[in-house]
Amino acid sequence: MQNKIWLSSPHMGGNEQKYVQEAFDTNWIAPLGPNVNGFEKDLEEYLGNDSKVACLSSGTAALHLALVLADVKLNDEVLCQSMTFSASANPITYQGAKPVFVDSELDTWNMCPIHLENAIKEGISKGNKPKAIIIVHLYGMPAKMDEISAIAKKHEIVLIEDAAEALGSTYKGQKCGTFGDYGVLSFNGNKIITTSGGGALVCKTEESKQKAIFLATQARDNAPHYQHSEIGFNYRMSNVLAGIGRGQMEVLDKHIGLRREMNQFYIEIFKNIEGIDVFVEPSTDYFSNHWLSCITIDEQKTGFSSEYIRLKLLGDNIESRPLWKPMHLQPVFKSSMYFGNLVSEKLFNNGLCLPSGSNLTSKEREQIKESISLVLKR
Repeated sequence: MQNKIWLSSPHMGGNEQKYVQEAFDTNWIAPLGPNVNGFEKDLEEYLGNDSKVACLSSGTAALHLALVLADVKLNDEVLCQSMTFSASANPITYQGAKPVFVDSELDTWNMCPIHLENAIKEGISKGNKPKAIIIVHLYGMPAKMDEISAIAKKHEIVLIEDAAEALGSTYKGQKCGTFGDYGVLSFNGNKIITTSGGGALVCKTEESKQKAIFLATQARDNAPHYQHSEIGFNYRMSNVLAGIGRGQMEVLDKHIGLRREMNQFYIEIFKNIEGIDVFVEPSTDYFSNHWLSCITIDEQKTGFSSEYIRLKLLGDNIESRPLWKPMHLQPVFKSSMYFGNLVSEKLFNNGLCLPSGSNLTSKEREQIKESISLVLKR
């Protein structure tokens, strides 16, 4: 059997080891140091918009700190995109708050502004104005940020951007992660760049960044002894892992280009196939890093389902995966409120993520193409 072709595997650029070796040579084996400072500076320069970045242990940690900084507390309501990975919603519960899930729209698969507005109005009518909004740039596709930002500003609600999948994506030329009051990045092993594990919180001000770092290092007061006036967390990024991140930043734009080439690869494969659509930008306002390339299948037209394709690829040792199962369908959130008209459910039932790594070889692409072709010939 051929070697496993993964959905999205780590892709080293070559210089990561240099920065990691520096950490060892200088004995900076700690959750602070030159690589952490350098990685934060690299990200701030890349994102632009006067962004301030705090590097943390994971994207989930960044989301949690964003909610803490937004003063989300027990029984507060937080509006969250339903179609996403559970890490977008779990930190809401860490604060004892209640997630309220909002459906997607079909253009970007992200939070629908109409349902968002309805959810806010209903919360206000019940005397429980939502405390924050968590939107997600799904699979690297920017959300409808003009409409969503306007709604958040109109109702004076903190906007948190989960850009874990969207580093390098832009909306009207502005980098994802820089629109909201807070932005969240992830450097998990399957992301467009990786530090093995890791994430970052994007802030608007230096004050917010420093507060995040304070909370991420156990909220230790400025005293010669250990004194704590607030609850803190062990969320700071290691200087060793930040070294990997610095090396990865050198190849970020190259990796984005390669991921976008994979999206074009699938567009070419499916261009004349009725009933299969490749997920692409709805207009030139959107620039997706295409972290994952996805398709939707109309079974009435094709005669087969997304699950049929997944299993056929699996039989050829090629990993593919259903789209994210919406949070309002998850057993753990079964009692949570939901606003929508089942767009995310239909996408989940009919969609598939295909191998999208920036390190896929020509031989592997041919294997993917051959395996898909056999399905289509059916």
